[in-house]
Amino acid sequence: MPSKTLTALQSWSSVGRWTLFGTGACVLVSVTFNALMFGDLGSAALQRSIISAVTLPVLLGLPLFFYMSLRVRGLAITNLRLGLVARTDSLTACLNRGAFTNRVSTLLAQRPHGTNGALLMIDADNFKSINDLFGHDAGDEALTIIARSIRTILRSGDLVGRMGGEEFGVYLPDVDQRSAEAIAERIRRSVNLAVFAPDGQQRTLSVSIGGVAFEGPAGFSELFRIADQRLYGAKQTGRNRVTVVHVNDHPVIDLRRSA
Repeated sequence: MPSKTLTALQSWSSVGRWTLFGTGACVLVSVTFNALMFGDLGSAALQRSIISAVTLPVLLGLPLFFYMSLRVRGLAITNLRLGLVARTDSLTACLNRGAFTNRVSTLLAQRPHGTNGALLMIDADNFKSINDLFGHDAGDEALTIIARSIRTILRSGDLVGRMGGEEFGVYLPDVDQRSAEAIAERIRRSVNLAVFAPDGQQRTLSVSIGGVAFEGPAGFSELFRIADQRLYGAKQTGRNRVTVVHVNDHPVIDLRRSA
């Protein structure tokens, strides 16, 4: 909310600046023109022409530039909203897969050498049974609850995206493996404790989490591959658990995704 308020204030400030700047420029041009054209008619005539040169641009230019600035502001806000819609998953309000991938890839490329971080992949356990037992509306509610549970744990600067279906991705800058494991475990517990009662009775939600910690240069594709392997390893070994490895010290596994 504070960032939205700041953006709105900056937009109104911009409207005021452009209105005053445009009107002032018109006044300056008008006064200069009148001074050059009517300077030889005497001081009285020059004074009247300058008054006219100031009054008319203010009366005509001020509302015109204010209206044009408002229109430009409206277009800018519309473009921002369209950009937000294009980047955001409509159900969970997380970044969509493309936006999350692009954003994390950009951040990885811009990271100073020697800094660390982690990528987590999170998948809802037994999600098909929720849809089968309670319907797709309950499934959508469960995904919304899981997304909210994830966001309550994340820090400022962390990113969360919906990768598709019931799978989420989380990027954690400036954490080591132990910190990444602790955050992942808090996310798992947060989902377990969330209130989900599609039939009037509390039903426990759970997620499996796989992750990879890294330091130094790293690419999104390699991190995603390792985190995805760890995720499905966690699901194969019982679900509702966390498995985070280091990019330089992980056992390679070959798991087939179950249909």
